[in-house]
Amino acid sequence: MKIKTGDNVRVMAGKDKGKEGKVLQVFPKLERVVVENVNLLTKHLKKRGEAPGQTLKFPSPLHASNLQIISSKSGKAGRIGFAFIDKDGAKKKVRVIRSKGGSEQIE
Repeated sequence: MKIKTGDNVRVMAGKDKGKEGKVLQVFPKLERVVVENVNLLTKHLKKRGEAPGQTLKFPSPLHASNLQIISSKSGKAGRIGFAFIDKDGAKKKVRVIRSKGGSEQIE
């Protein structure tokens, strides 16, 4: 999976289309991602003894195909790809954002 914890992403489809947030959790086998303050669900908790009832709002996982990564340097958004760069005579694999104007290194 190309999206990692800590990345800034934009939602491209669904009820929260256009919202941006930070990736909190990634589930690679399910291809799902939890994004901060996006796809919020409400859970109602019943009163238990002396503890009062309450409602909890929590982010639910989204499918990774509905997200687009945002560059922290330039603010560009695009698809994620990989490129090999030469560093000290050795090739290193890095993530890049593929956008209309060319590719830009993420990390």
